[in-house]
Amino acid sequence: MSDPRINDRIRVPEVRLVGPSGEQVGIVRVEDALRLARESDLDLVEVAPSAKPPVCKLMDFGKYKYEAAVKARESRRNQTNTVLKEIRFRLKIDDHDYETKVGHAKRFLSAGDKVKAMIQFRGREQQRPEMGVRLLERMADDLAEVGTVESNPRQDGRNMVMVLGPLRNKAESRAQARREQKNQQGGGRKSRERVDTKTAEPVTNSMADAMPSELKEQAKGQESGTSAEPKTDSSNE
Repeated sequence: MSDPRINDRIRVPEVRLVGPSGEQVGIVRVEDALRLARESDLDLVEVAPSAKPPVCKLMDFGKYKYEAAVKARESRRNQTNTVLKEIRFRLKIDDHDYETKVGHAKRFLSAGDKVKAMIQFRGREQQRPEMGVRLLERMADDLAEVGTVESNPRQDGRNMVMVLGPLRNKAESRAQARREQKNQQGGGRKSRERVDTKTAEPVTNSMADAMPSELKEQAKGQESGTSAEPKTDSSNE
């Protein structure tokens, strides 16, 4: 898409002018519109060239192009192609294999892809299509939380096919996955306990500080070479 005509490239006698905030100025001569653009330090941009007269708007054209490019990149990033995943199984499938197939389908639908469930008939099984319908309807019920039926079960030769679509598109599924991952990372962080030094009891420097006073005196006497004799009551002598 080519850029619109701006400023002196607009070669018409008059234009319908729109102000920078979207206000309608009215039909003015192009010379007057260019003068207003210069006085406002803005550009005169032709936004509707096919109108009579053409519609022009006062704006910062450089800023306009930048914002348009950002929107285009965001649109391309959010634009995702839905893939059709195919799951095949037999009519007489055992419970374990069935749960495995349902698990695969649930993963595909949760990622935003479609699922084509196909039952392959053998021999006389083709004469019992109602059994295939019941099996596919059972699968649709088991996947109701993540998908919905877009194409009901139908016979296709020796096969029966049903198509399920996701409840969320790929962009929403990716955003949900990022939120869940962020929540898991935040929940895994454990808070560290801190010790309040103001209320903590002081630690003794040696075992002597915790000894009773009598044992301290006895220990001092042993160090000086004298033993502390027990006191006797003189009243008994």
